Amino acid sequence: MCFDYFVFMDDKTDIGKLVSRYIYYTWISKAKSQRDFASTHDIEEATVRRIKNVALGTSNVEYNMTVKTLHKICNKRGISLQDFFRMVEEFSKGAR
Repeated sequence: MCFDYFVFMDDKTDIGKLVSRYIYYTWISKAKSQRDFASTHDIEEATVRRIKNVALGTSNVEYNMTVKTLHKICNKRGISLQDFFRMVEEFSKGAR
């Protein structure tokens, strides 16, 4: 797997927040409910809440999503991790 798509990141980029924002605004906020998103993506509802809180900045707790959790979400959405990070890169360009 090639990791060239991480070039868009710099030392000031908080990849955890960026990933959480992408997942929340692109998928979770459009789901029927947080519980529904959790069950359809095979993750805990508490994980969905953490992602939401980080994305919205309503939590001072740092959350570093595991690769396993990210893989579960991507797998259920039918995308590779490489494609996911490409989408996050595009998202980050609009968020600047």
